[in-house]
Amino acid sequence: MGRAPRLSPRDLDKVTPGDYTALPNMKVMVIIPAAGLGTRMSAASAGNKSKTKQFFELQGTPILFHTLRKFANSNQVDEIVVALRKNETAGFLKQVEQEGFKKPVRVVEGGEHRQDSVANALAALNASPDDIVLVHDAVRPFVDDETITGVIEAVKKYGSAIAGVPAVDTVKQVDRTSDGAVVLATVPRERMVMAQTPQGFRFGLLKKAFDEAKADGFLGTDEASLIERGGGTVHVVMGSPRNLKITTPGDLELAEFFLSQENRRKTGVTR
Repeated sequence: MGRAPRLSPRDLDKVTPGDYTALPNMKVMVIIPAAGLGTRMSAASAGNKSKTKQFFELQGTPILFHTLRKFANSNQVDEIVVALRKNETAGFLKQVEQEGFKKPVRVVEGGEHRQDSVANALAALNASPDDIVLVHDAVRPFVDDETITGVIEAVKKYGSAIAGVPAVDTVKQVDRTSDGAVVLATVPRERMVMAQTPQGFRFGLLKKAFDEAKADGFLGTDEASLIERGGGTVHVVMGSPRNLKITTPGDLELAEFFLSQENRRKTGVTR
């Protein structure tokens, strides 16, 4: 049997505005679940154990606000809803006011799990079934406009889509034992995609999937997993290797480098 060709960026969906007919009153709303504790980051960072990872700073600004700026600056986004821990809300809203975002930014109380936080945000939206909801990790501050647009356009065409990149490392299936992990099999990476955010859906489709998951007591790993569970098809559009999720101090160091590069590009300074 011949080996399947490796998945490449060409295999991922590339959707252009001409591929769909937009509904005239359709809105795009962004949900950012930001109620996680970030225990891996806090445990490894001396002096910051009371601070959650989304409020760690990059060049003097919390990661969460770098993320918010990307969506607030998108011409396609109408509204942003952030799910936060109650004790972080007042300080967050004060900084939002100082930022002067051009898009409305609202806050809902986060839940114990990401799924609970997103559910609370969905319940707070004034949305029609065909409106688009993007869900994005609070600690992915380097998402670019091309990725945001690509996911939005794919949702307009297909109903649900996520950003992702082809796997480049060999993927192993393991069994976890008391002595550590033992390899069971090597997973063909040509069929593997590393999921990123934003993940986008028609509001009606996502709300139905969340309601069904709640009724069944099902806890998914991400929003797409709830759609998959109900038999829905989730399309993948090309993300970016720079769309980093900051979860460890090492990630934070890489993020500082990425931000320095962004700032140099904005000012036209090159090496």
